[in-house]
Amino acid sequence: MKQEAALTILKTGRNVYLTGAAGSGKTYVLNRYIEYLRTHNVSVGITASTGIAATHLGGMTIHSWSGIGIKEYLSEWDLDALSQRQPLVKRLERTQVLLIDEVSMLRPEVLDMVDAVARTLRRNDTPFGGMQVILSGDFFQLPPVVRSSDEDAFADSSRAWQEGDFRVCYLTEQYRQNDDALTAILNDIRDGEISVSSREALESRMGDNVQRIPDAVVLHTHNDNVDARNVEELHKIEGTAVTYEMISSGRGNLVETLKKSVLAPELLTLKVGARVMFVKNSPDQEYVNGTLGEVIDVDGEYPKVRTHNGKVITAYPVSWETTDDGKVLAAVTQVPLRLAWAITVHKSQGMSLDAVEVDLSRAFTPGQGYVALSRARTLDGLVLTGLNAMALQVHPYVGIRDAQLQAESDQWERVVAKFSNEKVASLHQEFITRVGNSAPAETTQTPRTPTHVQTLQLLEEGKSIAEIAEARSLTPGTIIGHIEKLHAQGTTAALTHIQPEASLLADVAQAAKALKTPSLSALHRKLKGKYEYDELRLARLFIGE
Repeated sequence: MKQEAALTILKTGRNVYLTGAAGSGKTYVLNRYIEYLRTHNVSVGITASTGIAATHLGGMTIHSWSGIGIKEYLSEWDLDALSQRQPLVKRLERTQVLLIDEVSMLRPEVLDMVDAVARTLRRNDTPFGGMQVILSGDFFQLPPVVRSSDEDAFADSSRAWQEGDFRVCYLTEQYRQNDDALTAILNDIRDGEISVSSREALESRMGDNVQRIPDAVVLHTHNDNVDARNVEELHKIEGTAVTYEMISSGRGNLVETLKKSVLAPELLTLKVGARVMFVKNSPDQEYVNGTLGEVIDVDGEYPKVRTHNGKVITAYPVSWETTDDGKVLAAVTQVPLRLAWAITVHKSQGMSLDAVEVDLSRAFTPGQGYVALSRARTLDGLVLTGLNAMALQVHPYVGIRDAQLQAESDQWERVVAKFSNEKVASLHQEFITRVGNSAPAETTQTPRTPTHVQTLQLLEEGKSIAEIAEARSLTPGTIIGHIEKLHAQGTTAALTHIQPEASLLADVAQAAKALKTPSLSALHRKLKGKYEYDELRLARLFIGE
């Protein structure tokens, strides 16, 4: 199916699964549709299964957008608790179209949870609460991470998919790879049989005779290889190394689970010039999980990072929490960065790279080779340092399902082709009339108030940190991060009512004086865990004032 045909179907308001090979233009079509919806004042929720994928559409993860977070399942109590979060309810109520990109990496139970949240918060028991839902992805990409080897662990086995009545739009044109050799290799992997010419092409990019590409992004299948490469590259940089230590609190077993689930290391060592990746979405949208950049300053309390688009960001610590009934059971706090000369194939999904060095010698799951190789735009931009038998395999279910999806796509393309231009225009108008805002489209977008300024407005009303966190559906640690930013900008008048008790300030001041480098982790150790990490962050702002 061509892109224009897919757009025609999308504009009818039907639920759609948009698929196709890597580089077939799925993101382009989604961006075209988003622009169309916004022109007609249709509220659209833009999400993806991963943070990196969300960056390509300017959205957020579906887990964050829907409020489900890292939950494995939703109880009736969970749904009731989510329905009490007014900002979340308002988001769901106003959204008419929901996009979920990279759905191949979404476990079926996650899609079912999104469906349950939508039905509950929108008070509408039709699939996804009556929203139009656009799923986009390619099952040849990496499958979801599951705890068992069930073959039915793809999103299309979910109840929500089955009840959603999705039209399949399978894009068949190629736009990313601009040389025939690389396209042929990728097509062979999809077909399940590597030709002699494709093997020869791959071999031509392997071995000692292939010149390494400067500044290539290095992809490995395992974190231990990634970590070793990153440490090696960091050692090559001259200059002072600064280490940031993760702080934790709460139940020991829950803390350990949190540490394993977050991507931030317990000890983060950086130097100026280090290549890094943000590993959490920023509450004020300064960065997302997967934003790449380079460290430009480690002299201050927190490192400064220049992203690839030239934006300079101070990487303030953030918190990851496990909660129950509003109570924090465990929390870890760390600067949300990790070294990124090398990244995992999993993290690379959705990227399009001019130069990539790939090691597939330890590939362990179907789809890894396809994802890694399809990150390159050309064969000349690819260096292959290792390859095993698993690397070029695809999941057995995927090959069968792919043929079905192509057949469904062909069917819907034939159906739409029978409609007259007048009928198509009528279907498009009917949908816009049903979900669009009657107000005329704004020619300029109203600037979004920065999140720390929104916190300032509540501080000026005399609200406490806990009250602000509850009102904004954010963690207290995030609010303290806003306060740190406000303090750095010289905005202190509105902070007097949140000043900690004198005894806490005295303890922190005394400990800081005794330390050569009064970092937060050092203060926490010096005071033997007497105060929580966030209490120390806040107290330091008032020492000497």
